[in-house]
Amino acid sequence: HRQGTTPPPHPLPYIMDSQAQISKKRKFVADGVFYAELNEFLMRTLSEDGYAGVEVRVTPIRTEIIIRATRTREVLGEKGRRIRELTAVVQKRYGFPENSVELFAERVENRASCAMAQCESLRYKLLGGLAARRACYGVIRFIMENGAKGVEVIISGKLRAQRAKAMK
Repeated sequence: HRQGTTPPPHPLPYIMDSQAQISKKRKFVADGVFYAELNEFLMRTLSEDGYAGVEVRVTPIRTEIIIRATRTREVLGEKGRRIRELTAVVQKRYGFPENSVELFAERVENRASCAMAQCESLRYKLLGGLAARRACYGVIRFIMENGAKGVEVIISGKLRAQRAKAMK
């Protein structure tokens, strides 16, 4: 490090710190870890709101995080309260300076062709106690009715008996 500068508090904020003396390899790994952690956090937080992925755009002024979901109204919260809370959490966790990170919610235009949204839908059907085969056929029917050429759903684990198996 140069004289007089302190290293960032966490190894991840290299995304926004383009001036840092860091190897290209390290930067890509750090960016990948940041994306993976952010995706995991948002998946856990927004699973009920049809979370369908995240996109990170880095501009010189700020870092934009675009959250794709099927129910954007719930992601935003009343008067944008929830998205502000998420922004604050992301900012604190990854050591972004004040007002340098911004979160946006984007609606998934075709819910049926979004694998992640359908996976969440299937998850809630199974958690609700619906039979595995019936839940899968419901998802398949919904996807096919919305103009897909084909679809494959694979679930595995203990479906009925103690023995685990996979069903296509």
